[in-house]
Amino acid sequence: MPLAAHLRELRNRLLKSVLAMAVVTAVAMWQYEWIAHFITGPVIDTVGCPKGTSVAAPRDHPCVVVTANGLLAPFTIMLKLSLTTGVVLASPVWLYQLWAFLAPGLHRHEKKYALSFVAAGVPLFLGGAYLAYAVLPTTAGALVGLTPSDWANQFPADEFFDIVTRMVLVFGFAFELPLVLVLLNFGGVLTGHRIMSWWRFMVLGITIFAALATPTGDPLTMGLLAAPIVVLYFGAVGICLVNDRRRRRGNPDAGLDDDEASELDLTPEGIGGIEPVSSGRMLPEQATGEPGDEVTRRGGYDDVT
Repeated sequence: MPLAAHLRELRNRLLKSVLAMAVVTAVAMWQYEWIAHFITGPVIDTVGCPKGTSVAAPRDHPCVVVTANGLLAPFTIMLKLSLTTGVVLASPVWLYQLWAFLAPGLHRHEKKYALSFVAAGVPLFLGGAYLAYAVLPTTAGALVGLTPSDWANQFPADEFFDIVTRMVLVFGFAFELPLVLVLLNFGGVLTGHRIMSWWRFMVLGITIFAALATPTGDPLTMGLLAAPIVVLYFGAVGICLVNDRRRRRGNPDAGLDDDEASELDLTPEGIGGIEPVSSGRMLPEQATGEPGDEVTRRGGYDDVT
């Protein structure tokens, strides 16, 4: 396809993706209140103030009140939450449009690998996002527990939704790390033994990442994020080692060093191991006569000369 046709194809794919996100965003704006309660519900059930009580009323333990600060805050929160919902729920459509744009330039085996990685990447991302949603009440409880008992902790709704979105994205993309390692192994960039040799640094890096990604930094929340990623990392190492073993079985030169040449068998194969050279494969002047006749007929010059 010429460049203009590629640009038109890209425009059509982007238009379909934006249209799908716009439809889902409109539906999310219609169901905005339910989505807001779905996101804030676990936190409010865990650390929220009892219904019917005043924020300034004295109480024995700290609690949380989610507030919308400002005249335009409800509208901006609704717009931000609806757009985020539209991008997430419309991901199958825009991921397919991206795949449809790239697929014509891939070979058959590349398409097979790409579809497999996409099929594995979506559940991993959703698993990380659900884990973030599941540990959010624990995280909020640990933070609110630092509030003095006679205080009430107010959560600005826009800030709260930003924290939720950040945690969901961070946890979701963190669960893609094993998939990236497997992709590099299948592409021949890294071997399973090389990835396995990094396990100490990987475990330490995952632990540091979990400490930075979680707002509280307490051992419980860090462990809830770090432990699944470590398990997935070692699972990816096992897949890479199996793939390396399969690749060595199909490669006759797998046991050679990079600077070692393989032995060449120059013996022509045929019946009995040696293929006779027939006269039909000779030059006309070589088919008959003695070895020196063709030299004489060419004026005293042999083949090399």
